[in-house]
Amino acid sequence: MIYNFLLVLLVIDSVLLVAAILAQSGKGTGLAASFGGASSSPDAFIGIRQAGNLLTRFSWWGGGVFLFLAFVLQLMSSRVNTPHSVLEKSLPTAAQSAPAPTSTPSVPLQQAPATPATTPPASTPKR
Repeated sequence: MIYNFLLVLLVIDSVLLVAAILAQSGKGTGLAASFGGASSSPDAFIGIRQAGNLLTRFSWWGGGVFLFLAFVLQLMSSRVNTPHSVLEKSLPTAAQSAPAPTSTPSVPLQQAPATPATTPPASTPKR
């Protein structure tokens, strides 16, 4: 449950982080210049200098939160029950093995006859 919640937070943070990085005005002609140049929407909304500071801070904090969530999710997803080798298991001792029968079976075994019954080979008619 907490894993899914943190995973959703990671996805939301990554989308917001991508949006904040793309909205920043670059030093030259970057992707932000394609969406309106120097007076892009964040700059027009809160001013050029404040938009640069706000988006830069959000980028750094968003990147830090992204790395932290990715690290925590990686620790939570590691398998606790790793498979073990058959060779690591100990051999069964005599007490753990199946008990030997202590009594003889009540029905005696049938013995084979001492002389086998043989039949003469069948003769085949000649042509």
